[in-house]
Amino acid sequence: MSLFNDTGDMENSSALNTSSPQPHRAEILENPLRTYLLGIIISICGNILISISLNIQKYAHVRQAQRGSKPYYTSVVWWSGVALMGVGELGNFAAYGFAPASLIAPLGCVSVIASAVISVLFLKETVRVSDIVGGALAITGTYVLVMFAPHTTMHITAHLIQYYVMSWYFLVYLLIEVLIFCVLLYVYKRRKVKHIVIVMLLVALLASLTVISVKAVSGMIAESINGQLQLIYPIFYVMLVIMIASCAFQIKFLNQAMKMFDATEVVPINFVFFTASAIVAGIAFYQEFEGLALLNIFMFLFGCLLSFLGVFLIARNRPKIKQQDPDFIAMDKIPSKSHTDKVQPEATTQTYGSLAAKLMCNSASRTHDDS
Repeated sequence: MSLFNDTGDMENSSALNTSSPQPHRAEILENPLRTYLLGIIISICGNILISISLNIQKYAHVRQAQRGSKPYYTSVVWWSGVALMGVGELGNFAAYGFAPASLIAPLGCVSVIASAVISVLFLKETVRVSDIVGGALAITGTYVLVMFAPHTTMHITAHLIQYYVMSWYFLVYLLIEVLIFCVLLYVYKRRKVKHIVIVMLLVALLASLTVISVKAVSGMIAESINGQLQLIYPIFYVMLVIMIASCAFQIKFLNQAMKMFDATEVVPINFVFFTASAIVAGIAFYQEFEGLALLNIFMFLFGCLLSFLGVFLIARNRPKIKQQDPDFIAMDKIPSKSHTDKVQPEATTQTYGSLAAKLMCNSASRTHDDS
């Protein structure tokens, strides 16, 4: 009788353990290495597609500027680049469901490397020494990241997300992040301090919430596809709303940064801040570095540093696209003028030489005809 009771107690305790989200080590996948490598491959392919799409859009802008006919958004080439970017971003979204967030975020340097190579091969941009050195550093850093990053991948279920949301260290992390965000927003909006570090920190703080919510949504969708429906839990829709809202505000501040500062400044700083925020978010929410050896942590951070340096060298002082010479003024832009040729002002003269002469000749001819 006592043996039966002991067996029943053991079964009840095991059932409680499997239903409770707290022992998340029991949630580790049966074949974590295969899932881990799948997430890496999907992320790399997605970043390559993003770099191809950016160069396609860049080519469409250059071609439309040369032709000077229709707007860029009427170009089929530009829309194909936008569609390809959507596919690449979808790949990155899916990758978060298979590999740790602290690894997927640094793999964004693949997009920078591929974009530099494609721009040289197809857009005929000049190869610089800093591009070669930066590419070598970024590739080395990516290899170190993949080798020393956390290799454990867990089932992302609604119960597990609820457990992580209510953990005290995440609540402390979220409180600190909200306070920092409010202070930075006050300095940026009220004090009118338009420094690039302040704007990019706002983007990075929002990006940490984006990474947490993207991994949660992607993981729960993956579990639902595998047969364990997670879409019936409210936490899924909470994370979905956080993902959409944080992405929207992140894009807003990023666009403001692109308007105020040069892209050669925004790109490397955004990559560094975004990667750092994703790593911290992975540690604070998903506890991805739990049980990781000190050597692995050091080498992982060293790989991040190499990737940061590589992206900085590649993005630094990139040559700008040559636009139409501003010294040439199109005559069809002048009211009541039917000429379509271009006149070059001579800035050394007080009357701007040929431009004034041309206007005076047109005025004189009209007076002669009227008389």
